[in-house]
Amino acid sequence: MWPPKLSNFIHLLFLFSLFQLPAFAIKKCYIVYLGSHAHGSQVTEEYLDRVTDSHYDFLGSFLGSKEIAKESIIYSYTRHINGFAAQLDEEEAAEIAKNPKVVSVFLNRGRKLQTTHSWEFMLQKINNKVIPNSLWDKARFGEDTIIANLDTGVWPESQSFSDKGFGAVSSKWKGGCVNDHGHNAVTCNRKLIGARYFNKGYLAYAKSINYSVAGVPNSARDLDGHGTHTLSTAGGNFVPGASVLGVGNGTASGGSPLARVASYKVCWPPINGSECFDADIMKAFDMAIHDGVNVLSISLGGDPVDYFEDGLAIGAFHAVQNNIVVICSAGNSGPDPGTVSNVSPWMITVGASTLDRQFQASVQLGNGLNLMGTSLSKGLPENKLYPLMSAGDAALPGVAVEDALLCKSKSLDPKKVKGKILACLRGETARVAKGEESLLAGAVGMILCNDKLSGNEIIADAHVLPASQINYTDGVAVFAYISSTKDPKGYITSPKAVLGTKPAPFMAAFSSRGPNTITPEVLKPDITAPGVNIIAAYSEAVSPTGEPFDKRTIPFNVESGTSMSCPHVSGVVGLLKTLYPSWSTAAIRSAIMTTARTKDNTGKPMLDASYLESTPFSHGAGHIRPNRAMDPGLVYDLTINEYLDFLCALGYNQTLIAAFADDHECPKNAMNIYDFNYPSISIANLSVTTGSSVTVTRRVKNVGAAGTYAARLIRPDGVTLSVEPNVLKFENVGEEKSFKVTLKAKGRAAGIRILKAKKKRVPKRYVFGGINWSDGKHYVRTPIAVGLEF
Repeated sequence: MWPPKLSNFIHLLFLFSLFQLPAFAIKKCYIVYLGSHAHGSQVTEEYLDRVTDSHYDFLGSFLGSKEIAKESIIYSYTRHINGFAAQLDEEEAAEIAKNPKVVSVFLNRGRKLQTTHSWEFMLQKINNKVIPNSLWDKARFGEDTIIANLDTGVWPESQSFSDKGFGAVSSKWKGGCVNDHGHNAVTCNRKLIGARYFNKGYLAYAKSINYSVAGVPNSARDLDGHGTHTLSTAGGNFVPGASVLGVGNGTASGGSPLARVASYKVCWPPINGSECFDADIMKAFDMAIHDGVNVLSISLGGDPVDYFEDGLAIGAFHAVQNNIVVICSAGNSGPDPGTVSNVSPWMITVGASTLDRQFQASVQLGNGLNLMGTSLSKGLPENKLYPLMSAGDAALPGVAVEDALLCKSKSLDPKKVKGKILACLRGETARVAKGEESLLAGAVGMILCNDKLSGNEIIADAHVLPASQINYTDGVAVFAYISSTKDPKGYITSPKAVLGTKPAPFMAAFSSRGPNTITPEVLKPDITAPGVNIIAAYSEAVSPTGEPFDKRTIPFNVESGTSMSCPHVSGVVGLLKTLYPSWSTAAIRSAIMTTARTKDNTGKPMLDASYLESTPFSHGAGHIRPNRAMDPGLVYDLTINEYLDFLCALGYNQTLIAAFADDHECPKNAMNIYDFNYPSISIANLSVTTGSSVTVTRRVKNVGAAGTYAARLIRPDGVTLSVEPNVLKFENVGEEKSFKVTLKAKGRAAGIRILKAKKKRVPKRYVFGGINWSDGKHYVRTPIAVGLEF
C-alpha cells in the first residue's frame, strides 16, 4: 500500500498521462495510385500475385511491416491500373504521397448515380421498320460488340437479356459471372456474358463511419433498377409489347440490340447520399479492361476534381489506352452553370434532352381550362370534377406554408385534404414522395406544378395516386384559378402515349451545364441524347418509384436523368465499333459530335426547359444523330500521346506523366492547350477591354471519299472569327489537314447572356458560335464557346 500523499500523486500522474496519450488516428480508405503497368495483357496469375506482393512490400515500408500492410489493403490493382486501396490515417497517406513512385493518393470518394420510342426518334425509323442503309442496318445491330456498364448490377431474368438466337461467345472474352452462392446469384448466358461485383470500397467507407450494411448481398444482382435500365438501354435485346403499367406499348430495345452485354456492380444502397466509391470503380475498370469489353457506359459521377485524384477519370484513361470507348453522364445538377461532371477529355460526356413523346395526363379545371401534363399513374376513378385545393392551404398547425406547398413529409392536414385533389409545388423532395404524402393525408389526386427553374420539363412517374405533372406556366394558371374562386374543382385523366409532340428535343432542366471547371479549354458536355421519360428494363426486386411505401413490381419502367441519356450514346458507340473496329476512341467521339443537330423538330434552335435558346454548355455539339455519325466525312483524331501531352501542358510534372503512361516524355516545348485537337473549341477568356485575340490549331482526317470542304463561320457575338485556310481539299482516305482559327474580342456586345458564376473559374459572360465544314454532302460542325472579360 502506497502512503496516502504518494498514492494521490501517482493517481494524478496517471490521470495527466491519460490526457497526454495521442488519440487514435482515424483510418479511412485511400487509393494509392502508382500509374500504369508496363506488362502486357498476357500475364499469369502467378505474376499478378507478385504485383500484389510488391504492393504489400511498398505499403509495409510505411506501416512498419508487411503483415500490417496485408491487413490494410482492400484492393490491389494489378492488371492495367497500378496501385492499391488501403485503410490509412491522414498522416500515413500524406507520407506515402511524398514518395517519387506515387502519382497520387486520394480518398475513396463516393459518387451518385446520375426504350420503346427513343431509338425510333434517334434513328428515324419509319412505321417501326429499320431504314435500309441506316446505322442499325449497316452495323448489324451491334453484333458481337461487348457493351458493359458500371452501375447497380443487372436483373438477368429480364427479357432484354434473352440470348435466344445468339451464337457462341468469342474466345477473346475473359470475363464471367462472379457471385456468392444464394438466391441473389446471377446466371450469365450468350447475351449477358459477364457479371461481377465490387464492394470493398463501399464496405470500408461504411466501417469508417460505423454504418451498418447488414443484409447487403455479395452479388451482381440489381436490387435497385438503375443498372438494369441503363444496360438494357445501351444493349438490350428486342422485346415486343413492352410497356409501363400498360402505357407506352411498343418494342423495347437497346441501341445495339445484338451486342453482348456485361455488368460490373459498383453501386450499392446509399450512405450519406453516395452509392458508388472510387476504390470499387477503379477495380471494376481494371477487370473490365482485362475481360475484353469494347464499350463502357458509366451513368454515375460527382463533383469534378483534379484528374489524378479522380478514380473514374483514371480508370477511363486506362480503358481508352486499350481502345475502349468510355461514355459518362454529365450529371443532374442543372440548370446552374459550371455543374458538369466527368470532364476529362478522353471520355464522352452526355447531357439529357427530351423525346417527341409524352405520356399525357390532362388536368381539367372547373373554369374550362384543359392543361396537358404527364404521368404513368391511373386517372381518377369517376369522370367528374373533384374539389381542388393548394397544398399551401392544407398546412398542419405549426407547419410553414412553404413546406406544405412542397408537400413535405408530415406537413399536410388530413382534415383539410381528404377527398380533394391537391396542387403541390415541385422542388426539394422527390416527386413521387409528394404523391405519397398527398395520399397519406387523404387526397384523391395530385397536380404537381413545376417551379420556375424546372420550366417546361415534365417527367412521367408511376405515382401511387392519380396524378399529373404540369409545366411552370400551367402551374401558375392552376394556382391562379384556385385563388379566384371559392369552390375550385378539377379532374385528372388517365395517361396515354402521344407521339410527335413539339418542340422536341429540348434540354432537361436537371442536365448539368458547362463550362468545365477543371479545364475550361475543353468544352463539356460533348453531346446530348434522350434522357427524359425513357422506357427500359427494370429490376423486379424494387418498385417503379423505389419508395418503401410502393409494393408494385414491373419488368419495364420509365426513368429520367443523364443516367438515361448516357447509355443511348453508348448504344450508338456499340454500332460504330461494329462498323469501324479500327477507329480510335477519339474518332468515334468526333463522328458523334460533328454530325449532331442543334435544331428541334420545328426547325428552330433547341431550347432549354426555361424556353431560352440552349447553348453548347447545355447540349454540347448538339443532339446525337446516329445515321449521320456513321458517315462523318472528317474526324478530329487524337492519340494517347496527345492526351499525355495535354496533361503535360496543364503542368503535371514529367515524373507523374511517366508513371501514368509507360515512361511518356513531355515535349520540351509544351503544346498550347488551345491546340489540343478536340472536336470543339473553348476559349476561357478574351479581354474586351484590350481586344485580345487567340489563335488555335485543329487537324481533321478524311474518313470519307475524296472531296473539297469549305468553311462556313458562325461568329459569336462581340468576337471576330476567321479560319485559315478556309478550304480543305482531300484526295485520299486517311489524309489529314490542319487549319487555324483566330478569335478576337471586338468590343462590348449587346445581348450577351450573363451567367452568374458559382465558381471562381467560371467567366461571367460567354458567347457561342461555330465552324461548319462541308463538301456538299457532309457537314462537320465544330461548336465554339468564348468567355469574354469586361
